[in-house]
Amino acid sequence: MTKVQLPLSKKESRLYMAFMWVTYISLFVGGLMGLLQTLVRSGKYTLPFNIDYYTILTVHGVILGLVLTTFFIIGFQFSLMGKTVGISDKQLKVAWLSFWVMLVGTIMAAITILVGEASVLYTFYAPLRAHPAFYIGLALVIVGSWIAAFVNFRQLYVWKKAHKGEKSPLPAFMVIINMLMWFIATIGVATSVLVLFIPWSLGYAETINVLLSRTLFWYFGHPLVYFWLLPAYMAWYVVIPKIIGGKLFSDALARMAFILLLMFSIPVGFHHQLTEPGIDPTWKFIQVVLTFMVVIPSLMTAFSIFATFETTGRRKGFKSLFGWFKKLPWKDVRFLAPFIGMAAFIPGGAGGIVNASHQMNALVHNTIWITGHFHLTAATTVVLTFFGITYWLVPHLTGRRLTPRLNKLGIIQTFIWTFGMTIMSGSMHIQGLLGGPRRSSFSEYAGGEQVATWINYQIAQAVGGTILFIGILLMVYIFIQLTFFAPRGVQEYPIAVEEDDAEPTPKILENWYLWIGITIALILFAYTIPVIDIIKHSPPGSPPFDWLIGR
Repeated sequence: MTKVQLPLSKKESRLYMAFMWVTYISLFVGGLMGLLQTLVRSGKYTLPFNIDYYTILTVHGVILGLVLTTFFIIGFQFSLMGKTVGISDKQLKVAWLSFWVMLVGTIMAAITILVGEASVLYTFYAPLRAHPAFYIGLALVIVGSWIAAFVNFRQLYVWKKAHKGEKSPLPAFMVIINMLMWFIATIGVATSVLVLFIPWSLGYAETINVLLSRTLFWYFGHPLVYFWLLPAYMAWYVVIPKIIGGKLFSDALARMAFILLLMFSIPVGFHHQLTEPGIDPTWKFIQVVLTFMVVIPSLMTAFSIFATFETTGRRKGFKSLFGWFKKLPWKDVRFLAPFIGMAAFIPGGAGGIVNASHQMNALVHNTIWITGHFHLTAATTVVLTFFGITYWLVPHLTGRRLTPRLNKLGIIQTFIWTFGMTIMSGSMHIQGLLGGPRRSSFSEYAGGEQVATWINYQIAQAVGGTILFIGILLMVYIFIQLTFFAPRGVQEYPIAVEEDDAEPTPKILENWYLWIGITIALILFAYTIPVIDIIKHSPPGSPPFDWLIGR
């Protein structure tokens, strides 16, 4: 990994901060909608002004699951690329174009949801139908993210031309892997939106192929989870070692883990469709097997991170079995928040095994267990790591410092978030095992003995949601302080270097043709025959594929 960090210009910082602003506005709006959801489900609160429950449910899912994550990730990744391989003025202008296209798309989709024309939930499953502007807005968000991806690809290409024979900086390599995965995966949802949903919502098609639309969504939906996770992995691999005063354990291992995540994150969408008819069980089984392959890079990551912890501690003189662990910088929120996120990924991963296992999935599939799982992985592991990044990234971009006071507030915020999420996600998991449905408001199943069993867990969710919203308010306050009011100064952009005696990284790990080729081959293997079967056996009048089967 290169040891040279490039300075970020004011022009660059403004771009990266624009992404951060959308992130934290989304956090506030989406978090408020989440709070209202939990209050309604508790049975103790009714929405005012005839606001529809499914409107706030859709806002919460879309704003936090798609908007917040995508804007933060692209802004963070732009900063990593700027720090390690640089960005030209022309690339910067195109990067701004990606921001504005994504923002316009976000506003279009948000307006249609807020006026009640797109209460179709985060997954926008057909036959639920939204206003065309909702789907067009989503398409623009995807197109904007593609523009950002191609800016990143161009950045590394230019750097490689200027540094022939050198291995690319690890952070830049990781960004390219994540954006390759995102680009390949979003082809599925873009096809679904452009070919199926928009013509149907405009009235040009009378019906929609429901199974095909869901298959295309989950071709995208599972890699979306890894699109969230990989930036967290980037921070764990290259930022946390620097914060604790250590070095990267293995550059080659980190690259291999990311390559495996690229290959095994996309051809696995059927494990979200295990309960759906119309898909051959053989292909479901094959994709479940491929799903479990991601255990390998996950364990590689856990080994690498904890090896870094131990070697750093022992280098500082801590000889006992766990002395190194006790001396980690627990009072530094830049470390604490991501570490708790790492710890949450252990039960989160265990829940993922349940979700991807056929018989156990049948037990929990349509229950609030699934919601609890997403709040443990995305809203705890990913979001806490994003918060940890914010504490150093924002002051670095604004020319300010993370003061001891703001660091202490960050630690308080981290514990508030952890406590609130433990209550809310834990009660969701338990209620799910008791059969509590997901996506439904309390009023739809009020009454009966079973609801009496569920109600205590729903009240617990409201308590947890309230605590979480307090954490959101505190995090937004810290963000504003770091942007405008913290003392001027220099905040480090922490990127670790590898060990001085590290083994050379094999050149084959940067053979993009090989790894992209294997990824595409796995996708074609896992999806070609099932998709042809779906089209072939689709009901009459399912546009626009009738011509393929001679109807």
